[in-house]
Amino acid sequence: MNVTAKTESTQPEQQAGHVDVMIVGAGISGIDAAYHLQKHFPEKTLTVLETQESFGGTWLTHKYPGIRSDSDLFTFGYKWKPWMSAPIATAEEIMLYLEEAIAENDLAQYIHYGHRVTNAAWSSEDSRWEVRAVRLEDNQPLVYTCTFLWMCQGYYRHAEGYTPEWPGLENYQGIVVHPQTWPEDLDYSDKEVLVIGSGATAATLVPAMAGQCAHITMLQRSPTYFAPGLNRNELADTLRELEVPDEWTHEIVRRKILHDQQEITRRSFEEPESLKAELIAGAREHLGDKFDIETHFTPNYRPWQQRLAFIPDGDLFRGIAAGQASVVTDQIDTFTAAGVLLKSGRELKADIIVTATGFNLCVMGDIDFKVDGKPVNFANQVGYRGFMFSDIPNMAWVFGYFRASWTLRADLIAEYLCRVFSHMSDKQATVVTPRLRPEDEGMDLRPWVDPDNFNPGYLTRSLHLMPKQGDREPWTFTQDYWREKDEFPAADLEDGALVYSR
Repeated sequence: MNVTAKTESTQPEQQAGHVDVMIVGAGISGIDAAYHLQKHFPEKTLTVLETQESFGGTWLTHKYPGIRSDSDLFTFGYKWKPWMSAPIATAEEIMLYLEEAIAENDLAQYIHYGHRVTNAAWSSEDSRWEVRAVRLEDNQPLVYTCTFLWMCQGYYRHAEGYTPEWPGLENYQGIVVHPQTWPEDLDYSDKEVLVIGSGATAATLVPAMAGQCAHITMLQRSPTYFAPGLNRNELADTLRELEVPDEWTHEIVRRKILHDQQEITRRSFEEPESLKAELIAGAREHLGDKFDIETHFTPNYRPWQQRLAFIPDGDLFRGIAAGQASVVTDQIDTFTAAGVLLKSGRELKADIIVTATGFNLCVMGDIDFKVDGKPVNFANQVGYRGFMFSDIPNMAWVFGYFRASWTLRADLIAEYLCRVFSHMSDKQATVVTPRLRPEDEGMDLRPWVDPDNFNPGYLTRSLHLMPKQGDREPWTFTQDYWREKDEFPAADLEDGALVYSR
């Protein structure tokens, strides 16, 4: 869900009706939530509110050259819809996949585009949420009510990306672009381009622009782990050759990929030096022994402490090896009229500077929440299994994985919530509220994500805004798919942490 600047309207509020479940956001998580709900509870009324003009979330927001997934689509795609193409997909391919998912399951009837949610207020007296939104085409304020609120808006602000406050930026005479707000008419042919950053976005941009501009340079403060590999899956190719049904192929390949990812994750903790050596060897294989691998592609943190960037067919390395792209590892001292001056004293001149420096994390889409008239500060709440929150009734937030595909957790949460809804029906309950049990009072509270476990800049900058996790189940958020895939289906819905009422 795209969060934009809030605008005031002088029009009177319009009542928009009541639904059993409101989903906020029509990206990959919101579509997944709508699928599960209408499949398992066709009798429940449902609406999906999306700020942008269409579905897709991230894949609609970003327009920069080469935009693609950095997760394989066998796991980033839905468990319930087979992926039929190469593992790493372009934004266009992902949008077509999502369009098919919506059409095949008749989900379009539930989605209202151009609707920005601004406020959500829970009333215990009425046992419902009152959700305020603005219909953007005419700035009409709308008031919805719903029994359950399912937040699928993601975790970063779509309207603008994160740009550090560099000294002298105002002196630069060229063009500065952030990938999140890429101008569609930007002409970079025959231009010297400087990309600041070396994460997944830079790893996509640099090879896509290499050869299309005069030269492109990736400037990084410190090295990142890159994992080159073929953008194909031999097992999928074999199963398709044997005419194995698409659904079987999708599930078999999905399980094999998850098995391999689990092993890499294990090794990142138990054999970090061995895994590090293999990743660096992959860079050396493409770039040769004469390239300064030590300076540019040897990180000072263990693998997977930040996201491991997969580069399909080694395209980033191939661009560097061909001389169309280069990498510089240094820190910015100040911007100049022609480019940037580095701490080493070297000046990098550029016609265009791309700030691939990440995004601004937000909590619950920056929506103002209240419970019984009291404002909610989610930094003071404790996460129930990382998707519901202490003392917040009938509300869930989809927050995915960092080391595994986001969609894996969206699926697990959807299945878990469907279990909860069924259990509530059996109990004739209409409200479910996570609450700390007597034995949980005073427990050690920890950051939403353990910084020693995973610490990218966008997360560490905003951890103080995020909910807390506890030191015991069900108040932990492990970021471990291979643990949660077994724990979630078996979780006791009557362990006292979920309080049901009418």
